[in-house]
Amino acid sequence: MSEQEDIEKNKAMAILAYIIFLIPLLAAKESKFAMYHANQGLVLFLLALAVNVVGGIIPFLGWFVILPLGNLLVIVLAILGIVNAAKGEAKPLPLIGGIKLLN
Repeated sequence: MSEQEDIEKNKAMAILAYIIFLIPLLAAKESKFAMYHANQGLVLFLLALAVNVVGGIIPFLGWFVILPLGNLLVIVLAILGIVNAAKGEAKPLPLIGGIKLLN
C-alpha cells in the first residue's frame, strides 16, 4: 500500500487517536499514519493524566492555575492533532511532538 493510500484509508483512525488512542493502536497496527497519530494521542493522554494528577494534589495553585491552564493546553493540542490528521499530515504537536513511545 502506498503512503497516500495508507493516509486516505486510515484518516478516521488517525483522528480517533486524539480522542481514544487505544482504538487505532489495536485496529490499525499496520498503518504508519495511524500509528504516528496513535503515538501522539498516547503522549497527549499521558500529559493530560500528569496535569490532572499534579493539579489535583497541589491545593489552590493546582486547582486554580495548573488544572485550568494544563487542560486548556491539552485541548488545544488535541484540536491541532485532529486538524493535522484530517488534512492527512503527520506533523508533530508543539511541546510533545518529539516524544516517541510507540514504534
